[in-house]
Amino acid sequence: MLLTIDIGNTNITLGLYDGEELKSSWRVSTVHERMPDEYGLQFEGLLEHTNCTPSALTGICMASVVPPLNMKIRQACQEYLGLKPLVVGTGVKTGVRILYENPRDVGADRIVDAAAVQHLYGGPACVVDFGTGTTFDAISAKGEYLGGAIAPGIGIAAEALFSRAAKLPRVDLTHPPSVIGRNTPHAMQSGLLFGYVGLVEGMVTRFRAELGPGMTTIATGGLAEVITKETDVIDVVNPWLTLEGLRLIWDINR
Repeated sequence: MLLTIDIGNTNITLGLYDGEELKSSWRVSTVHERMPDEYGLQFEGLLEHTNCTPSALTGICMASVVPPLNMKIRQACQEYLGLKPLVVGTGVKTGVRILYENPRDVGADRIVDAAAVQHLYGGPACVVDFGTGTTFDAISAKGEYLGGAIAPGIGIAAEALFSRAAKLPRVDLTHPPSVIGRNTPHAMQSGLLFGYVGLVEGMVTRFRAELGPGMTTIATGGLAEVITKETDVIDVVNPWLTLEGLRLIWDINR
């Protein structure tokens, strides 16, 4: 059994694989103040919930965009799960050629996503990741990582409206009754939801103009399904794309 861990700014996503099959997956909050023992006990509890003991694990593969948590999670894995994780970074084979000006500047999760797309869907492709930020990544027909675009995530935008505008409430990111909101919460939901749909449609159109009409668009991340229900520019929704990429990278490096 392989445990995959994707450490993001808002959530830590975990997946338990038996061979190529994703048996269980979880999203937990990223908490900077949490100690290694707390993370270790949390991971143990998640495994126990699926009747999997730490001794059944054969490996752990991890990617992170939160450097301050890396040592804590490594320590938690070693002390509570008995394994030292493979951390995606310099020296780890990914199967992806990076054409960014400075490859070290690319988030590990974006490279892991590219590895998964190369294997599952081929290129050219655009990956739209709905996380703390909304990122758009371009993969060439040869499977090369070309670069992309980064915009604030819809959650950040919603929180900014609430915290910076005195009379605006905090709202759920749900579908409003109509595009034209007839009260403030519905007007905010319309602007957030359909505004981000417009962002995605516009960026995908521009990526397709550069990558070619054969481009496949893959959406991932916690809010992927919320946005993709409102547009037809997304070809595939794979909320666990990064976990699949971690599994593939683990296999490459064994």
